[in-house]
Amino acid sequence: MHLPRLLSTAVVVALATSAFAAETKETAPPVVTPAPTFSHAAGAPADAIVLFDGKDLSAWKAENGGEPKWKIVDGTMQMSGGGLMTKEEFGDIQLHLEWAAPAEVKGDGQSRGNSGVYFQGRYEIQVLDSYQNPTYFNGQASAFYGHSAPLVNASRKPGEWQTYDIVFHAPKPTPDGKVQPGSFTVLHNGVLVQDHIPIPGAATTSAVFTGVAPRGPLFLQDHGSPVRYRNVWLRKLEPKPTK
Repeated sequence: MHLPRLLSTAVVVALATSAFAAETKETAPPVVTPAPTFSHAAGAPADAIVLFDGKDLSAWKAENGGEPKWKIVDGTMQMSGGGLMTKEEFGDIQLHLEWAAPAEVKGDGQSRGNSGVYFQGRYEIQVLDSYQNPTYFNGQASAFYGHSAPLVNASRKPGEWQTYDIVFHAPKPTPDGKVQPGSFTVLHNGVLVQDHIPIPGAATTSAVFTGVAPRGPLFLQDHGSPVRYRNVWLRKLEPKPTK
């Protein structure tokens, strides 16, 4: 959409936000207060790949392929100096991770505790401080960014640890050149917020990679806010053998 140059930046942002919000539900997802704990500090199953256990970043590399610059503080990894991606690439997975937005509230909307979890470096589940922090609904915490608002807002207060338990099935190319959609199922602090939501195949905004691929890295976005992560592990979901 072409906008006159006389429009201020604030007006342009407001118009863009309104247009983005118009594509989503007309009402905000209802707030649901989660239980005090769900899978917080959950141990990894025997067949899991532990990506971060509070000790080192050996499973990760920087967004540019170099050494990661994120800081390890008190058993957590904190965003610093660009995004972080896994050295290994994955297809369908079950992911557990825990994250916390800064306790000190700065900014509002998308400027508050912003990060993101990109599956295969392409498809984002949003990380955002969405506790009493309105924004467009398909951009709040636990949204499939730009596609699907969460069923409810299960966010905790700023600074408190939150959990994501996510089942991801990747989009896959078909023999006729089309794409078989994938899906997201997401629990935020133990509350179902995405229920087998389709992933058409197009990459999310700000994705590292584009195009449908059999595998890709897990990518944690650095959006300039000191979001922390801990206890990150996943299980590979191997396809069922065909008879």
